[in-house]
Amino acid sequence: MTASSSSLVTTATGSDVRVRFCPSPTGTPHVGLIRTALFNWAYAKHTGGTFVFRIEDTDAERDSEESYQQIIDGLGWLGLGWDEGVNVGGPHEPYRQSQRTDIYLDVIQKLRDAGHLYESFATGEEIEARNIAAGRDPKMGYDNYERDLTADEITRLKAEGREPALRLRVPDTDLSFDDLVRGEITFKAGSFPDFVLVRPNGKPLYTLVNPVDDALMGITHVLRGEDLLSSTPRQIALYHALIDVGVAEFIPRFGHLPYVMGEGNKKLSKRDPESNLFHHRDRGFLPEGLLNYLSLLGWSIAADRDVFTMNEMIVAFDVEDVNPNPARFDLTKAEAINGEHMRLLGADDFASRLVAPLQLAGVLPLETTDAQLELLGRAAPLVQERMQLLGEAPEMLGFLFVDAADLEVEDTAVGSLKGDVSGVLDASITALDALDAPDAWTTEQIEAALRGALIDGLGLKPRVAFGPIRVAVSGRKISPPLFESLELLGREQSLARIRSLASRLAA
Repeated sequence: MTASSSSLVTTATGSDVRVRFCPSPTGTPHVGLIRTALFNWAYAKHTGGTFVFRIEDTDAERDSEESYQQIIDGLGWLGLGWDEGVNVGGPHEPYRQSQRTDIYLDVIQKLRDAGHLYESFATGEEIEARNIAAGRDPKMGYDNYERDLTADEITRLKAEGREPALRLRVPDTDLSFDDLVRGEITFKAGSFPDFVLVRPNGKPLYTLVNPVDDALMGITHVLRGEDLLSSTPRQIALYHALIDVGVAEFIPRFGHLPYVMGEGNKKLSKRDPESNLFHHRDRGFLPEGLLNYLSLLGWSIAADRDVFTMNEMIVAFDVEDVNPNPARFDLTKAEAINGEHMRLLGADDFASRLVAPLQLAGVLPLETTDAQLELLGRAAPLVQERMQLLGEAPEMLGFLFVDAADLEVEDTAVGSLKGDVSGVLDASITALDALDAPDAWTTEQIEAALRGALIDGLGLKPRVAFGPIRVAVSGRKISPPLFESLELLGREQSLARIRSLASRLAA
């Protein structure tokens, strides 16, 4: 930071810290966008500061109410609540840019009256032609030549029917700042020209409204994506003007978060399914698991630790610990971390989270019965150690909630069986049919009966012995633990399924 600028930068710490999340409602929420929200949220929680959520919806052609609601829904699902902003309120309402036009017009007038803005009539073609005439690169951009247009020249240009844009007079000095993530960054004087803040039609650009909102809302720390780094010196230049006219009290501190990369070390595209927050929700990520993984995209709680709670993150998080290098989205690692969070859930909590994916798949009805929920509660512990995503529940547990006549037995599962399958099934039926006492159908007695008949009696190895029974009762090669599953199904259902497969093979 230059000497004159450094004295203007906020020194806010602790509860005086104010951060913001200000997405544009275009498309479905990107995981990189959510990572930005998470880091702002965590920093506010860590410092005891304030997390402000506002919406930048001034692009009528791209913005949509559907996208706005998706952002709200996504943050709500993840539990990333905000202290001030849309749907919550606060002292700086409104929190949607589309409702703040009068505020921007007032600031524009203040900047014009103080001489920080000037009228610019130049078209892109004229700017390029001037560069060619001066022997410069045609794409070099604007050369500030309209800074000192006379009143007569302005009158003449307007008489020609030309409508001016408004440009900011950029200070003729180096513009530096101490990036919270990347350290000292300097943009030399003249490295960028006076830039447009207001279109010829009078509508302010993002380059104006974003810093104005930050200034009026007292934002002390701007944590945002690396792709916005090039605009930071322009914002600092504007802040000097806003401070001069009394709109801002200080320049915030900036921290630019690393890119989230996809395959091939390319920035994770919106076209990539992995970029879509709801794609992960629909596949059965837990909010805790996905947030844990997203936090690792540029930050870590410790070199030897990947799994932690959000409360632990809040205690440890400091934006100055964020790694500036690009972070690759690794779906396999994300799923593994989500699986670890599944295993951290209490048994009842885990079971309750299985209801929605089972209903979505049609395994459970929307109006579940007490008996179905009781069965699910008993079955859930059998798969909690085996699952990584809630979306795996229908395949893992679906067989428990259908009658024997409706069970679909996969052909590939049947085809994978080895040895004398019919002999195994017949011996199993005989052994299990003998467990007819009221209290005989338990996991322990089922296991003992089958091991006695198949391993001791037929001399089979466990995989060959129990594979046919597993396929018969679940319809799949992979299922929850076999003997526990048989107990959950009950004697009648279990025998009906084994007999059904035996009949199919005999046909």
